[in-house]
Amino acid sequence: MVDRTVSGRRDGEERGWLRGSPPPPWVRVLPPALLVGVCSAEFASPRPLDIGFLLGAIPSLAVLSYGPFATGVFGFIVVLLLHVPPLELNRPGDTDLLTIIFVAVLSVFVSLVRSRRDAHLVTVRTVAEAAQLAVLPPLPKRVGPVRCAGLYRAAERETLVGGDFFDVRDGPYGVRALMGDVQGHGLSAVGTVVSLLGAFREAVLDQHDLEAVAGRLDRRLILDSEGTEHAELFATALLLEFSRGADAVRLVSCGHPYPLLLRGSEVVEIDLEPGAPLGLGFFDACPPKGRTVRLDLGDRLFLASDGVSESRDTSGAFYPLADRLSKFAEESPTALIDGVWDDLVRCCTIRDDVTMLVLTPVQDGDRG
Repeated sequence: MVDRTVSGRRDGEERGWLRGSPPPPWVRVLPPALLVGVCSAEFASPRPLDIGFLLGAIPSLAVLSYGPFATGVFGFIVVLLLHVPPLELNRPGDTDLLTIIFVAVLSVFVSLVRSRRDAHLVTVRTVAEAAQLAVLPPLPKRVGPVRCAGLYRAAERETLVGGDFFDVRDGPYGVRALMGDVQGHGLSAVGTVVSLLGAFREAVLDQHDLEAVAGRLDRRLILDSEGTEHAELFATALLLEFSRGADAVRLVSCGHPYPLLLRGSEVVEIDLEPGAPLGLGFFDACPPKGRTVRLDLGDRLFLASDGVSESRDTSGAFYPLADRLSKFAEESPTALIDGVWDDLVRCCTIRDDVTMLVLTPVQDGDRG
């Protein structure tokens, strides 16, 4: 299973250390390396070198990766070395001792402020991640007779949840899955995502008809918009319901991109008659019409948000999802999602939330 459903960035995609990540090891090595380098050069040189000024940079470099105590130790060592006669590092005109002392003291203060700020950010991020994981928990490896794999990447940096949403739930009427896309993305859309997921999880338990589940989601959005002038709150959604034997799936689309059926190396777009997007008040006038599709042994369903299909390359062309997907159709779900993601980021600029799901029904003849 590809468990990337709770990450604001793809596995292996790290923030740069100038963007908040811990500094790389070579940054921590710089202060002691510079200290040793200056002293070694002075000892090795037959005549005094005018490089004592380099010691002044050591406390400032220590601020990047060391705490206030270690930064203070580096500053003390630097001042101490300036008073070692054989090194001749504090000759008049070469190094201003008072300036280096001031820089060392200031560096300790800056390091103290940075350390406290980092501790605060860790606390804030931990709370934020816990809240976002409660909204969109990790995708299970299997729900009833359906194996699941997926990738979720929020468009907004440092967030785990954006405008896309999905869920796979088992209930009295079979396994039901949902993928949707709320207007907008980022933290502003999270409240709507929470509301829709809550409505879906309740509807899975008490709505016999899949179209009625879509109606419950539509009503939830309309109620959330009441009292807000020009709310313009809407969402697209794709709902699926697998039969108990996993040999058929019923699909209902509310303005969402069509799912793709992977049958061996063949990629087939499942045409649906979509209803209006949720929340616009057109559900009764333009209700979605479900379609039931028979599934063969080994069939898989690939679902993607419009962040995939509407990504553009440098020429402005849309990403040809169905054509590119055929290259990976016979791969395992993990390799399939990896392949599509790597291909997408290689040829397109991604500006929206990206969600991909591979749902594999496990029929009686395929229980391995």
